[in-house]
Amino acid sequence: MARRRMGTWLREGVWEIPLRRYLALLVTAALIAGAVIGIRTAVRDDRSCAPGVARPEGSDECVGVATTAFDFGHPQLRATVEAIARENSRLAHGRYVTVAVMLPYTATAAASLADIEHELQGAYLAQYQANHDSNGQSPAIRLVLANPGATSQYWKEMVDRLAAMTGGQDRLRAVAGVGQSTDDNKKAVKELTRLGIPVVGSSITADDLANGQGGKDPYPGLARVAPTNTDEARALASFAKVGAGRALLVYDRPGDPYTRTLQKSFAALIKGSPYEPQPFTPPADRSEEGTTANTFRQITNLICDTSRSTDTILFAGRHTQLRQFINALGGRGCQDRKFTVLTGDEGSYLTGEKHLDRDALRHNLSVRYTALAHPDAWLKGSPATGGSTAAAQTLTRLLTSAERSPVGPIGPVALEDGQLIIAYDAMRLAVHGIREAVPQGRSVPALADVGLQWPQVKGSLRVDGASGWICLDVHGNPYDKAVPIVELRPEGGSRFVTLAWPEGKPPGGACLPPS
Repeated sequence: MARRRMGTWLREGVWEIPLRRYLALLVTAALIAGAVIGIRTAVRDDRSCAPGVARPEGSDECVGVATTAFDFGHPQLRATVEAIARENSRLAHGRYVTVAVMLPYTATAAASLADIEHELQGAYLAQYQANHDSNGQSPAIRLVLANPGATSQYWKEMVDRLAAMTGGQDRLRAVAGVGQSTDDNKKAVKELTRLGIPVVGSSITADDLANGQGGKDPYPGLARVAPTNTDEARALASFAKVGAGRALLVYDRPGDPYTRTLQKSFAALIKGSPYEPQPFTPPADRSEEGTTANTFRQITNLICDTSRSTDTILFAGRHTQLRQFINALGGRGCQDRKFTVLTGDEGSYLTGEKHLDRDALRHNLSVRYTALAHPDAWLKGSPATGGSTAAAQTLTRLLTSAERSPVGPIGPVALEDGQLIIAYDAMRLAVHGIREAVPQGRSVPALADVGLQWPQVKGSLRVDGASGWICLDVHGNPYDKAVPIVELRPEGGSRFVTLAWPEGKPPGGACLPPS
């Protein structure tokens, strides 16, 4: 008996009880580990921000295509986003097509956000006009917001989502906007058009983000509302009479598609200049400050070393660097000499730039740029051809209506930077292409047919834009498009100077590009 009790004690005391404890501890540890792994997996897998929008691995940016009232964390976009959502909710299923407004909605720079806000407002106003003021034409237009990321590095994720939306109830038929002329945006447009999705660029101006260069069309189905950098430079030259002996070029090295083509265009204008161009190297993200302010301080010394006949500086760079350059010129040693800085449409970002030294503009310095559009261009003595006061007034009336329901509210608007106007025109061109492609007896066009409409947008089929006539050549580029020349004002904002033309004069009444 004692031996059995001893055996029982040994079995229970030495083996079974500790073994049960060990097993319990192992089970508990496994449960905890499983819970931790499950939580981590859930957190990792749930990266959605809103329908159609999610955070890629390793990023906090919400990229993709937003189909609901999602403002990407920017309250200043909320009013317009909600107005778009209201308009979308009114559309009957099966009676609309979708147009995506592609912009870098997760940008953080104040100037970029203002640009995005204004472009989105312009696109919405064109949507509302198309759905309510076009005598019942179909299809109706639904807008969604396509975000490739702040620097467009997630363009592939966005494009994949857009491609999936060409069928089903979405019926995506065009992408409008695009944003700046950057290498990643070039890749996005290249892939979109390869997939047969038409693209309408609003503010892109780079020559190499256009068709027709060297007779080739690398972006089939791309149309643009803004002139190329070359056309802007030609218009600027026709206005300013830039001469090689009077001008110095300052440019971004290595540059991006916008700055490189602007540099090339400016260099051609002053071929034979006695001064070598002066480069600067900004950060890869050109919205950042970097150390270029130091470079510009040195360049201003060299500018003062030029002969007194030199009075023009051609600047091929983005707006952050332009602002730094102007501030540096404000402290130059030769303030008794008068200089004019001429640049491209990036100058429009500085109309409300709070870090711009406006005192610099009071000391023999003027800054003029080629704007994409300007509210005064057609409302104050417009020329006989190339645009109309009536088209500009139509937008003005829309803006008044947007201050209240049912059109608005869309938040405070600003027109001086031209972004709202040019985005409105881009969306109107997209709507024009979509509706012209609708076959008889149908209400929705085939995706492949929309991009085929661009070569016919001319003559009586032109789009009368608020920025001027939109007459496209066979490559989808605007022909002899009106280019507002605008000057920054010391007290803030800008002043419309005049309209200039790539061909040196406005297009004829027919607005037909020559062969």
